[in-house]
Amino acid sequence: MRDLARSFIDLFSSLRLTVVLLALSMVLVFAATLDQVNLGVWAVQEKYFRSLFVMVFWPGTRIPIPVFPGGYLVGGFLLVNLVTAFFTRFRWGLGKAGLLMSHFGLILLLISEFATGLLQKDYQMNLIEGNKGHHVESFREIELAVIDSTPADHDEVVAIPSDLLHRGADLQHPKLPFRLAVKAYFPNSELGMRPEGIELPIAATQGLGTRVFARPAPISHSDSNPNVPSVYVEVMGPNGSLGTWLISTALGAPQTFQFEGKSWRLVLRPARLYLPFSLQLLKVTHEIYPGSDIPRNFASRVRIEDPSLKLDHEVQIYMNNPLRHGGLTFYQYQMNAANGNSVFQVVRNPGWLLPYISCVLMGLGLTWHFVVSLARTRSRVGAPVHP
Repeated sequence: MRDLARSFIDLFSSLRLTVVLLALSMVLVFAATLDQVNLGVWAVQEKYFRSLFVMVFWPGTRIPIPVFPGGYLVGGFLLVNLVTAFFTRFRWGLGKAGLLMSHFGLILLLISEFATGLLQKDYQMNLIEGNKGHHVESFREIELAVIDSTPADHDEVVAIPSDLLHRGADLQHPKLPFRLAVKAYFPNSELGMRPEGIELPIAATQGLGTRVFARPAPISHSDSNPNVPSVYVEVMGPNGSLGTWLISTALGAPQTFQFEGKSWRLVLRPARLYLPFSLQLLKVTHEIYPGSDIPRNFASRVRIEDPSLKLDHEVQIYMNNPLRHGGLTFYQYQMNAANGNSVFQVVRNPGWLLPYISCVLMGLGLTWHFVVSLARTRSRVGAPVHP
């Protein structure tokens, strides 16, 4: 038993395994770089680096086939390899402190990438000069919002995440006087005019869906070709069905109905994260180099108000100078200065400090190792030679 354990330890701590994993990593990065032209940055990250295997579809089908180890698999083995070597092969002592520190920094860097892949959430906030934002919207996740718009001064909203929207789902919420029966959900779809005289397998009986229909389309991973999610939902009251609605991000307008004296809206929209503070866009600045159209500076002057911290002050957001507040980081993303419009990319990443800490550890470790090696070399050169 001990021999078997020793064999595993030798295998996972071996330098050969390190070299093989690094070679696989290089191939993975090279292939992903080439494929980025076709897929875009986000899709490449998901396909090559945040997966156990790189999958391709069998020709002519939608059957996924693993063709190469993905980033999580290669990185996971590399992490095990480094940790095992850290505790079994390295010798502890002041002279080896640099190597130990640099390897610990590398282990921390791998852990930070796992944490980022699992925990990071990306949003955006779109503001016009003078407007104040209280929420951010997801780039890729959507939600079905059921809105009671009867009150004159506010809306009552029940948001249903897309994970619950699947065929046959029966959704009921304490704040809703009706149930929602999901007839079909398409993560990506194509909309067309509803053909006359042809009976569709699923059809809306209320709203714009009586004139248009949606059919499923292959999911797009390209940033330039976003998905168009659509859902068929039947609203079920205590006395039976109120009708079936087609709701899609491509319709451009919410679907509405009346029930028990209240006005309701159904809308499919980017998933929202409501903030305990507000951000007001005061001024946008777009500067170019004289005599050219080359941009020199994009900047947004914003006012942040956080009642819980009794905070009310102005800050400037520009490239490489994001705003960090409430566990979120606001980056300058897009701008239309002519319309006074600025868009911020908003990132929630609980492990954002780990890469900085790991780089500092690796830098200090390599510096310490260099100084110790230099001192040893100088001592050997200055030592007397005995015949």
